[in-house]
Amino acid sequence: MERPVKIAPSILSADFAGLGAAVEAAQAGGADLIHIDIMDGHFDPNLTFGASMVKALRHHTTLPLDCHLMIEKPDRFVPDFVKAGADIVTVHEEASPHLHRTVSLIRESGAKAGVALNPHTPLANAEVIAGEADMLLLMTVNPGFGGQKFIRSVLPKFEAAERLRVERGLAFDIEVDGGITVETAPLAAAAGANILVAGNAVFNERPIAHNIETLREAASNKARDAQATG
Repeated sequence: MERPVKIAPSILSADFAGLGAAVEAAQAGGADLIHIDIMDGHFDPNLTFGASMVKALRHHTTLPLDCHLMIEKPDRFVPDFVKAGADIVTVHEEASPHLHRTVSLIRESGAKAGVALNPHTPLANAEVIAGEADMLLLMTVNPGFGGQKFIRSVLPKFEAAERLRVERGLAFDIEVDGGITVETAPLAAAAGANILVAGNAVFNERPIAHNIETLREAASNKARDAQATG
């Protein structure tokens, strides 16, 4: 069954002096989710937002807040982010030695649970938990900073994730994060991604609504073409 392509603007690329306004503009421009990158300076080399920022942004949108925890020992903070207003909490397999416990904690706290894999991490590392996850997030850049180049060698992992989803009759979403542009969005969508995280491609000098629609159209058309020929 065809899944509609969803666009999740990443506020990591927005103007930090006006994040509330940026989130409002993204919602008005047709975004489906708001992606919030949480970095601790240990799991990756950058330091960004905490639960207090999520709580502040919750007042600026009715869209689902998609919180991507790129942090060590995420169990310590999952309840705080859910309480702050996160609708989806995604943790990295590489940072979660007891991944089933962490996914269960997210769900018990009241949010949907996502599992993220870095570019070098094989999909097999998440296969056991796939039936418990609401989303698999496949990184197409190394965590840390926006504006990095899309790693095309990750694309087969999306295809494998889609096969896993179909063969086991699972319902998890497949999210792509990293280097998404009008050129790379169609590649990810054709390979199986249905949620596209985009930062610079959304928050640039052009109108946000135009950027979101352009990404959605490019990805949706490519995905339909792939299904028609598959």
